[in-house]
Amino acid sequence: MSALLEVNGLTKRFGGITAVNNCSFEVQEGSITALIGPNGSGKTTAFNIITGYLKADSGSITFQGKQIAEPNPATLYRSGLSRTFQQARIFPEISVLENLIVASGYSWKGLFGARTTKADRVRAGEMLEEFKLSALADFYASELSYGQRKLLEFASVLMSSPKLVLLDEPTAGVNPVMIETMERHIRARHAAGVTFLIVEHDMQLVMRLCDPVIVLDHGAMIAKGTPSEVQSNSQVLDAYLGS
Repeated sequence: MSALLEVNGLTKRFGGITAVNNCSFEVQEGSITALIGPNGSGKTTAFNIITGYLKADSGSITFQGKQIAEPNPATLYRSGLSRTFQQARIFPEISVLENLIVASGYSWKGLFGARTTKADRVRAGEMLEEFKLSALADFYASELSYGQRKLLEFASVLMSSPKLVLLDEPTAGVNPVMIETMERHIRARHAAGVTFLIVEHDMQLVMRLCDPVIVLDHGAMIAKGTPSEVQSNSQVLDAYLGS
């Protein structure tokens, strides 16, 4: 496998606090890579820098062999890199189906004109079927449960046919059944060729789903390896026990 994403020397400070500290790691194409670490270790900040929601103080990001000088969320989305958030970002005031159509690249106003195509609506319908949301297609997204919102957000980021998906706490706050559902969708999409980088606190899920596992502490990578290697790494154990 080759590196689909390369992060080199990322640093981000907020005042006197260094959230990401000369951080470097790679995500290999075809992998389900975990990015874990104690609270405050810089995981989400790293996600935000990679996807253009924060600007790094220094460092570089390379995606598909091309250095991204100024990461921009919309540009990255169109080029095959998409992400979810800890709190699902959806459009609550439009329907579940319309959320997916917007994710196809249409503006809000485009929903009410002739610019949406039958093919886009068919694709959105297929995505709803895959995620078992078809019965809710005409519901306002605000009417969905917390877990259903997470599924809708996941389905939305897949509308761009991404090569790499960054999932930020995909199972946080959901019940065990929804955790199994989310894992099943990740595995299915991975089997279809999507690469994943996942921030997740559910270590049981990480250990059965992800390989390799990257560990951050105080904004820097302290370990990378298979789940079993990371579990037995003394530096990793010290970071968690001391957090």
